[in-house]
Amino acid sequence: MRRPPITSYTMYALEATEYAQQMGMFDPFHRALYRAYWEDGKDLGDLDVIRVVAQECGLSWEELREALESRRYQETVMGQYQEAMSLGIRGIPAFLIGNVLFTGARPYEIFKAVINKYLEQEAAV
Repeated sequence: MRRPPITSYTMYALEATEYAQQMGMFDPFHRALYRAYWEDGKDLGDLDVIRVVAQECGLSWEELREALESRRYQETVMGQYQEAMSLGIRGIPAFLIGNVLFTGARPYEIFKAVINKYLEQEAAV
C-alpha cells in the first residue's frame, strides 16, 4: 500500500461499486478499485480510471456510464453515508465489531483482540 499523491473525489467510484454489486461483481470490482488507488496511485475520481477497472472486471462500460450519468445510485450512496454518520463513523475504512467502532488501517493484532473479546462476551451470554 502506498499513499496516492492525490485524494480522489470518490462519488462516482462509490456509485460504480453499487452498480457492480447489482451485477454480482462487487468483490472483483472493489478489489480492482482498491488496487488502482492504493497500489497504482490512480485517481478514482477520473471516469477513465473507472472505465478501465470496470472493463477489466467484465462489466459493461456502456451500462455503467449511463448509470453514472443519470446518478442512478446517488441516493443509495448518500443514504449509506448518512447511516454511517448516524453511527459515528467519520472515516474509512471503518469497522464495527460488537460495540467497538474504530476507523483507519489497524494492525492484525487489533482485529484479533477485538474479535476475541467479542466472542468471549457472546459466549458468556
